Amino acid sequence: MSDRAFRIGQIVPSSNITMETEIPAMLRARGLILPDRFTFHSSRMRMKKVTKEELVAMDDESKRCAAELADAQVDVIGYACLVAIMSRGIGYHRQSRDTLTEVVQEISPKTRVVNSAGALVDGLNVIGARKISVITPYMRPLTGLVCDYIENEGIRVVDRVSLEISDNISVGEREPLAVLDQLDRIETRDVDAVVLSACVQMPSLPAIEIAQQRIGKPVVSAATCTVFAMLKELNLEPRVPDAGALLDGTYG
Repeated sequence: MSDRAFRIGQIVPSSNITMETEIPAMLRARGLILPDRFTFHSSRMRMKKVTKEELVAMDDESKRCAAELADAQVDVIGYACLVAIMSRGIGYHRQSRDTLTEVVQEISPKTRVVNSAGALVDGLNVIGARKISVITPYMRPLTGLVCDYIENEGIRVVDRVSLEISDNISVGEREPLAVLDQLDRIETRDVDAVVLSACVQMPSLPAIEIAQQRIGKPVVSAATCTVFAMLKELNLEPRVPDAGALLDGTYG
């Protein structure tokens, strides 16, 4: 057990109300079965509407946010806006990670950086998913960008659902179990896994285990993949109860 709590930093859109609930919820649940402790710290980028223009302007603020969190000497930073990164071009999660790492290294050399876009791709690779279905709250063009991005990483998107909600607060205010209604609209048989929420703002954590039991396939979300990535960067066992296959201890 660490002699202090690990400091979890998050870079979040100003209108995001989910990552600061789901990430702590998972890590606090982990604390019921493992001894490590965590504290949570955020910096915000302005964004209200999920449009490509606002996403680009928001992403430009990420370096400022990373520097602010590095001032707090957090142990790991999670950039929590998947679509902002994926909308900036194929493979951009690597560029973003490297840019923010360079920023924080000058201030807090021990601070690590992950982002939800890279975490989702890596999480799917960890469970060996080559064919997936994806549920997003985005407008269809942005969902298309996300799916193209994932496919460029060698993972085939067999089916997708776009809920077409452009207001980010409206996305975050959805009932977490409501996403289960989409399972009847999407292919779940001829896939290796389902991404129940490809958006870190769309709540889904309470639905992950229910969906997994219902379809008999691994179910992940951008948020569960981000927690997995954070724990791996901290060299901690990536195990969280009731958070789906990726975090059930199989891939530690």
